[in-house]
Amino acid sequence: MSFGFLGIQFGWGLQMANMSAIYGYLGANADSLAILWLAAPVTGVLVQPLIGQSSDRIWTRLGRRRPFILGGAILASFALVLMPNCPSVWMAAGLLWVLDGTINASMQPFRALVADNLPEEQNAQGFAIQSLFIGLGGTVASALPWMMTNWFGVTSEGAGQGHIPNSVRLSFYIGAAAFMGAVLWTVFSTKEYPPSDSELAAIRARKFDWTLGLGDIFALVFHLPRRMWELGLVQFFTWIGMFAMWVYFPPAVARNIFHAAPGSVEMEASGSWSGFCFAAYNAVCFIFSFVLLWGTKYTGPKLMHILCLAVGALGLASVPLASDKHHLLIAMTAVGIAWASILSMPYAMLAPSLPKEKVGVMMGMFNLFIVVPQIAASSLLGYILKNYLHSEPMNALVLGGVSMGLAALLTLLVVTFKQTGGEAAARGMASTH
Repeated sequence: MSFGFLGIQFGWGLQMANMSAIYGYLGANADSLAILWLAAPVTGVLVQPLIGQSSDRIWTRLGRRRPFILGGAILASFALVLMPNCPSVWMAAGLLWVLDGTINASMQPFRALVADNLPEEQNAQGFAIQSLFIGLGGTVASALPWMMTNWFGVTSEGAGQGHIPNSVRLSFYIGAAAFMGAVLWTVFSTKEYPPSDSELAAIRARKFDWTLGLGDIFALVFHLPRRMWELGLVQFFTWIGMFAMWVYFPPAVARNIFHAAPGSVEMEASGSWSGFCFAAYNAVCFIFSFVLLWGTKYTGPKLMHILCLAVGALGLASVPLASDKHHLLIAMTAVGIAWASILSMPYAMLAPSLPKEKVGVMMGMFNLFIVVPQIAASSLLGYILKNYLHSEPMNALVLGGVSMGLAALLTLLVVTFKQTGGEAAARGMASTH
């Protein structure tokens, strides 16, 4: 059921590790990077709630969630193939909007699929398994350019200002194939529980909504569970920290560790090492997911999330202390521990508080608490970096670490929630069918 996340993470992993470098190859400067990354959060705001709403309201031969998973994967794979062939910054930025929108369309139903199929007591383990596949996929995807150069001898011919290296180009092609293959495995090997006769009749009787469900989504904003608002505040500061790392880690490494000039051999080396560091934190995410599977049985998701975020905050804030490229791996280990929890524990805490008939749309709306901080960061970090942080990317990483530490403290405010006996019994019966 979660295997497709392995492929989806090839899309995200290649993007997170390489887009800042791609923009750099095409001539963008550090101050403009944050705004060029705006595509990811904005498409998440629009796509995830709409896909969640739509998948709640249909039933097809492929089920409820799988048609959206498959359609998004097909389009995202095409975008991955096209991305490393962009000749200019504006074309890469435009294609990033397509790539992010289609990855979001494929990813969102996976969260709902787990909530649909698992009883409450298995939620934490179910989302931890997703983190496991995300960590594995992200590890390989982030390291692909480094592997192309160091393991397979792919040359840097054609690299430089205005040109994307062959190692990055081939990595995106491999990522597209992996994305499609893993999603196809989930789509054709996973079953979904069919709706009851009355639910099916209601689906068939529903008239076409010319607002595409936006009216209902806006109305739901005023009826979200208290648990979602509390977790939303945690997510806000968590994802500012992660966004700062994704955008500013590569230029910080290039400037402070490799002392690289734009278009130089050192620039490509720094990009490959940044990708390797991203692979390292994803590898830690993969390994630590096994700890989550075991540990949450004793700590519960709330305490586990507090501890992991605190570790990640220390790791991110410590990046400027690194004097050698290998020292960065220590910080990435800490970030990987936090990343494993970020991908699973908030969803495990949220799922029991959601009404069963609105799991898809509310999971999509929960994504707003991920993308809104990224929109804020995209809009403001460049200005803050230029006017208050001396245009030094390392300072942005420290700011990200502080934000993640605040998220750990805010997790203490999340209330305990348990399903009622009837709700829990209903899910338990569904899990045995």
